[in-house]
Amino acid sequence: MLILLDIDGVMVPANSWKKPEFHDDGFPMFSLKSIQALQKIISETNATVLLTTSHKAKYTLSHWSNIFKSRGITVNGIARLTKSDVSSNRKDEILNWYQSKHKPNEHFVIIDDDKLLNDLPDNIKESLVLTSPSIGLTDELADNAISILKQGKFNYA
Repeated sequence: MLILLDIDGVMVPANSWKKPEFHDDGFPMFSLKSIQALQKIISETNATVLLTTSHKAKYTLSHWSNIFKSRGITVNGIARLTKSDVSSNRKDEILNWYQSKHKPNEHFVIIDDDKLLNDLPDNIKESLVLTSPSIGLTDELADNAISILKQGKFNYA
C-alpha cells in the first residue's frame, strides 16, 4: 500500500495570515492533527510514503526520513517521484507515475490539497483524499484514506 503524499496544505497548513513555525531541521513544523492522522493511516495499513510534494527533490530520502521521524511519524518506507517524473503540475506527475510505475495490484491513496487533481481520470481520482489547505490532514480524512487503501479501489481504463 502506498500513500502519495503532498506536504504543504496537507501536513503543513497554509495560512497566509500566519508565519509558519520551523523545526530545528529548517523545515516547517507539521500540524499536530496532521501528524496524528498520517500516523494512524500508516499504523492501520502498513503503507509506505511516496512524496509528491514540490519539496521532494530538495532533500535526500535519508533527510526526509529524519524530517518525519523528528516530528513523531514512523514511516515504513519513503520514496519520491523521480526527477524524470517532475513536470509543471502535480496532476501530470501523478498520471505519469500511474502509467509508468504503478504496480497493478498496489493499493494507493493520494493525499493532497491541489484542486486540479479533481481533473484526474475517474479510476485514479477515486483514490484521492483532498484536504483543505488551511486545515490539512484530519482524522476524518485519515479514515477516508484508510478505507481507500483497505478496499483497494481501482479500475483500469
